[in-house]
Amino acid sequence: MNIEQPIMLQSDRLTVEISQPGVAYHGTRFDWSGFITQVTLDGQHTFCVPEDYTPGKGTGGIGICNEFGIDQPIGYDEAKPGECFPKLGIGLLTRLDSPTYSFWNPHQISQPFPIEITASKQQVIFTVHPIECRGYAARLTKQISVENNRMMIQYELENTGEKSILTNEYVHNFIGINQRPIGPDYTLRFPQKIAFEDITPMVRNQLPQWIRRFLPFFADTAARKYIQKQVSILNVNDRELSWHRTPATPFYCRLTNLQQLREPSEGEFCTMWELHHSDDGLFMSEKVNFPPERIALWGTTHVVSVEVFKKIELLPGDKDTWARQYEFGICTG
Repeated sequence: MNIEQPIMLQSDRLTVEISQPGVAYHGTRFDWSGFITQVTLDGQHTFCVPEDYTPGKGTGGIGICNEFGIDQPIGYDEAKPGECFPKLGIGLLTRLDSPTYSFWNPHQISQPFPIEITASKQQVIFTVHPIECRGYAARLTKQISVENNRMMIQYELENTGEKSILTNEYVHNFIGINQRPIGPDYTLRFPQKIAFEDITPMVRNQLPQWIRRFLPFFADTAARKYIQKQVSILNVNDRELSWHRTPATPFYCRLTNLQQLREPSEGEFCTMWELHHSDDGLFMSEKVNFPPERIALWGTTHVVSVEVFKKIELLPGDKDTWARQYEFGICTG
């Protein structure tokens, strides 16, 4: 197998392009295994775009790529600056001299995890083998398969270490249907009534420490104005969300009312979101077989991403399995 050439999966309707580990992406945020750079429907309609078209900007995300531990890094708090902590799907990273982990900070990869690949025409399996790090170790198996107009991603995470693993996983879907800019032609549909979480504390904590300490009222006001500006471009109608115009800057929000979602029974998948483009008459959806811990929405001028989070709690020796099912299609009616 040519380690530079992407892995191609093919069904009668879908072509899925998957990067070899560390080729299209070699950063320290997103899982290197199963890094999906493009999905093409019926040989002509594309769905995946890069996080940013400007080289060197952003964190390097493309298409359908996942991340473990964006805000629950394994072993980070226990490691001293210069020591290692594991980033699932990537390897052992060297901790910086920072009290909190941030994906924005580039980390040195001390030792990448060995990744084994088995591929056929309609399926590929990535096995990310563990490397022990101060009692933490986990084996990740990810299987991606295609059938007709659906793509399935199945995960198995086994705690092979001596310490418990508490973290989360989500997929950062960098989507732009046929590379169309985000705007009034797009509609997002959810199964629950749309309401937004108050993320003021999170935004405030991203302001400089001296502002938070000496000007707390200003910090709260600045955070609220920032949030209001981001959501001002959104039009919410019960379970549907659309855009008044093409956003000029990135936006971010978190959805509430997750208690309204029906918990999947064994073997069942429940729809988390559907994205429609009225002009092209296309849609994309994601279904999962687990109750989501969080649902966030991020986007900018050319891309929109719904992030469905999976909570992970594993005692030593335990395994967890979960799956995501994507559908790509042409709207009817």
